[in-house]
Amino acid sequence: ANIDPLAEGLDLGPLLKLLADPAIIKVFHASRQDVEIFNNLGVIPRPLFDTQIAAMAAGFGEQIAYDALVRQMLKIDLDKSSRFTDWARRPLSDSQLAYALADVTHLAAFYPLLRDRLEKTGRLTWVNEEMAQITDPALYDVDPENAWKRLKPRKFSPKYLAVLRGVAAWRERTAQLRDQPRGRILKDDAVDEIANQAPTTADDLNRLRAVPKGFAGSRFGPELLEAVKASLADAEAYAPKIERSHTQPPPAAGATVELLKVLLKARSEDAGVASKLIATVSDLEKIAADDNADTPALHGWRREAFGADALRVKRGELALVLDGARVRVVEVRRTPRAPAD
Repeated sequence: ANIDPLAEGLDLGPLLKLLADPAIIKVFHASRQDVEIFNNLGVIPRPLFDTQIAAMAAGFGEQIAYDALVRQMLKIDLDKSSRFTDWARRPLSDSQLAYALADVTHLAAFYPLLRDRLEKTGRLTWVNEEMAQITDPALYDVDPENAWKRLKPRKFSPKYLAVLRGVAAWRERTAQLRDQPRGRILKDDAVDEIANQAPTTADDLNRLRAVPKGFAGSRFGPELLEAVKASLADAEAYAPKIERSHTQPPPAAGATVELLKVLLKARSEDAGVASKLIATVSDLEKIAADDNADTPALHGWRREAFGADALRVKRGELALVLDGARVRVVEVRRTPRAPAD
């Protein structure tokens, strides 16, 4: 059934009770944003099964879309004629309501197919680990003052870091108050450029390429400029402390990262798993810089599938060789040195 979230006097109690029922599996596709919304309503759906993540573990490629998964698994082509609907307008037509239902109803059909495939390949435990992370409340309890950690600082000067922290905190609070995605308030690249240039006037803000045209004159402009000025007032004290040794890779790390990319591609193809589910470029950079890096690629099933071998490649214990069009991972046999005369 369709539930109209804009209906006057809507009681979501029964739905939230169902979402919290441990005896009922909740099936979503690309669930992260949905879980965040429900967390804001006081409940995290558990147990949870995300078909996009499951499909990545089952060999369907990187972040496969719902309609593509329906087509591949059920041989059904969805009618997407209503995909550009303004869902805030009422009334909705029968075709729009049918589209909304079709966007979820097929989950029930391919959930058991995906689960069976994962059980047969021994990867259901991998997906269960991912579900435990997605349903961890700590993932969604974001302190605005720590929102800068979602970004990747490019510089280490107190001025840059202070403004980065202040603007990221302002964006987080604004997004929470307006119940909108962070990116709709201000994109990450705009936050970074503002931190780099530290604008204090509307004219300064208008000159930044990553900031949307007209932003300075909007309701957000003066608020953002105040956040920048407040951050600059005592930049040394407000700037987050970042140890460069933990963020800057050693000089040879670039070549190591490229080698790890080849290993990741080989291991993901061997396992029939989307490489992005195993590790990101950021993960590879962290491993290249530090064997004990705090990264998912060195923990749990990811370590088994890739991380352990990545460290062995760094130590020279494994080598990558080209066998025709295929990359193979082979043990390095070290020949003992002859004793000196």
